Amino acid sequence: MTNLLASPALPTPYQHSVDFKLLEPKLEALVAEATAPTLSAEAMRQSFNASLEEAASVLRSVPIHEGRLLERGIDLLAACNPDLVVLTENIRLAVTPAAMQLVEHNEAHLYRGLTLDADTGGRKSYTPDHLIINRLTGVAHMVDVKRSLTSYEASRIAGLKNRMLASAVVAPDHVYKEHRRLTIKEVRVVILNAQAGGRTDIKGGIWPLSHLDHLLEVTGAGEVLLTLRKMFRERIDANWAAARGPTAASDMDGSTSVTGLDGSAEDVGDMDSVAAQWTDAGEGNAAVPDDRPPVIVGFAQVPAAGPH
Repeated sequence: MTNLLASPALPTPYQHSVDFKLLEPKLEALVAEATAPTLSAEAMRQSFNASLEEAASVLRSVPIHEGRLLERGIDLLAACNPDLVVLTENIRLAVTPAAMQLVEHNEAHLYRGLTLDADTGGRKSYTPDHLIINRLTGVAHMVDVKRSLTSYEASRIAGLKNRMLASAVVAPDHVYKEHRRLTIKEVRVVILNAQAGGRTDIKGGIWPLSHLDHLLEVTGAGEVLLTLRKMFRERIDANWAAARGPTAASDMDGSTSVTGLDGSAEDVGDMDSVAAQWTDAGEGNAAVPDDRPPVIVGFAQVPAAGPH
């Protein structure tokens, strides 16, 4: 079992903060749900005894389950800030040719005040993992969680950013019409890279998990999400070890911690390298009525001197 330690007694930069003791059982429940039944020790043992394809199927599913776990962790942490509305359903946003042309052929400041009609359909669309809206400030963060960007070429990342920015242009109109007249004044897009030590570009909209505090305006949110990932990987390691030897059966799905994530042959990192061969990380021009103010669109921003 991973113990959550309280942060040092530092000044709280945000009004809201994480209560580690309160969240710990909820985090453990999320991990238990993510690993059962398909990633339990018994499921792993059966797959290893069945066939190579069955074992490969288990390995392929590890990063998928981890990605979903992180998304649910963000939902849990967002609840620490009562000012936030987190949308994860009914946020399929049109990516129209007009919006893509705005983003691809213009500097950001030229379309920051433009909003297109979300009803102008098209075959292309983009669905973010989260649309996190602060009801008090009207700032919305459009979040795409990537477990790893290692397999992404620069052109692919640029394409993802452009789709996000293009969909951000129609997001205010979509949310206003589909979510009870909820008003957005500014849309900031951000890709959360969950890979430890992975690629980041703070000004260009690629953030590490540790920066989650700024998106949720909740002190300690990033630290807790990192802890959740560690808990998941420790559970996977424990189940893996139990599945490979009958003497470890008593440790199945329990609290025994198995070291191995930093390079051993049976660590999750090694399993991910196998799974990466099989899985991928992811995947209207009318103006808005004049009674709504123009919307600012751009990348997420780290506060220069704490929250505003």
